[in-house]
Amino acid sequence: MTEKVVVIYSGGMDSFTVLNRALKDGKEVYALSFDYGQRHVKELECASTVCKKLSVTHKVIDISAINQLLAGSSLTDDVEIPEGHYEAESMKSTVVPNRNMILISLAVAYAVSVGADQVYYGAHSGDHAIYPDCRPEFVEKMNDVCKIANYESVEVYSPYLTVSKTAILTDGLAMGLDYSDTWTCYNGRDKACGKCGACQERLEAFADNQATDPIDYES
Repeated sequence: MTEKVVVIYSGGMDSFTVLNRALKDGKEVYALSFDYGQRHVKELECASTVCKKLSVTHKVIDISAINQLLAGSSLTDDVEIPEGHYEAESMKSTVVPNRNMILISLAVAYAVSVGADQVYYGAHSGDHAIYPDCRPEFVEKMNDVCKIANYESVEVYSPYLTVSKTAILTDGLAMGLDYSDTWTCYNGRDKACGKCGACQERLEAFADNQATDPIDYES
């Protein structure tokens, strides 16, 4: 019997690679995306497009009502998106309070309901400097809790936790993936800005892989 897994799928290039890695590993995938009031909601459109193409079961859950509890982040609040490298101090404004604990908890509940043993989650080493809820110690503790939070044990699995975005893209390109239906930019405009930390890290990953990013940029 094929193992069921839930993939937290934002629509970005990291979670896109995780989704396809799970499929390549022979898993029966249940993709789960969240609308938490993020200004870059375009990523959810990309997620829906990809899941339709791959015939993957996909739910988009509106949890935007909790936005009033997640104040202060430039991703959800009326705060300007910072420009500059991902590891710059200014990028801390993109931290959404407790976001990944909330999303993982909901994904684990979904996993229990569909009989899945794992929740796939796309944290990577490039996130560690800015995002506490993407660091190995957070993932390890969440994994410990999620194994005992229900009668059914669910593992929180981050296949790229200790590698860079460049390495994630390397794996994706080796799988023959097309990244044209992914969205990384933190600004919610028609084209990616190319200036925010998320865009810069994405462009660096493509440059490191001597590949061309297929999405359109403003500059």
